[in-house]
Amino acid sequence: MSVDLQPFAEFAAELADELGAFIRPLFRRPLDIVSKADESPVTEADRGAEQVMRKLINARFPDHGIVGEEFGAENADAEFVWHLDPIDGTKSFISGSAQFVTLIALTRHNRPVLGVINQPVNNERWIGIEGQKTTFNGKPVSVRKCPDIADATLYTWGAEILYGPRGPAVKSLIETVRLTRFSADGYAYGLLALGFVDIVADEGMKPHDYLALAPVVKGAGGHITDWQGREIEFGIGEKTLAVGDRTLHEAALNILQG
Repeated sequence: MSVDLQPFAEFAAELADELGAFIRPLFRRPLDIVSKADESPVTEADRGAEQVMRKLINARFPDHGIVGEEFGAENADAEFVWHLDPIDGTKSFISGSAQFVTLIALTRHNRPVLGVINQPVNNERWIGIEGQKTTFNGKPVSVRKCPDIADATLYTWGAEILYGPRGPAVKSLIETVRLTRFSADGYAYGLLALGFVDIVADEGMKPHDYLALAPVVKGAGGHITDWQGREIEFGIGEKTLAVGDRTLHEAALNILQG
């Protein structure tokens, strides 16, 4: 049964507004930084922002589930579940770089049907809704054509990826494309939707990292899967590949698969 997603999209925009108001005063300010179990950093901005979102969701949609990066899951078996990453790109945030975003996703039966990529400092917002055109600050956007992988611009999460077990595959992709940039996290997928980036390849992703990206990329005319070519949904996306021009997908996938 189809569901009108527009009310959820409007609410997600409200969440992004509230998060922006919370995060902006903390940007480029001294903050205590704590290392989590996986050695990734977390700040009071991450935790406080997620608490703001959880409070608003529970007040508006008490029957929905919530899964957040900082405070785990509640009612996760609900038909609709919100997946929250208050600051995707905490390393950028604590370094004073505006290449961090807030990611908000809504899944229905584990499939992402709504995604928001929000950059609160630059006031940039991408909204992807299943079956609709992705918008950037309210205006429709599209990926660009790039049929030859040798002409492509690639983003990947950080130079650290080259020293991990998937480093050789990513290095091969880097050596194939025209230009490579690092460390934009979810922001890179927004740039792909705007037509400035052709490929984004990431690994080590968690659901709160990848679920919001899929509706944004697909609604802009792009294609996004995991490294096995499977459609993104909850539990599928730890290794993510997004392309603007769909003709790049097979070539990039073959390289990443070695």
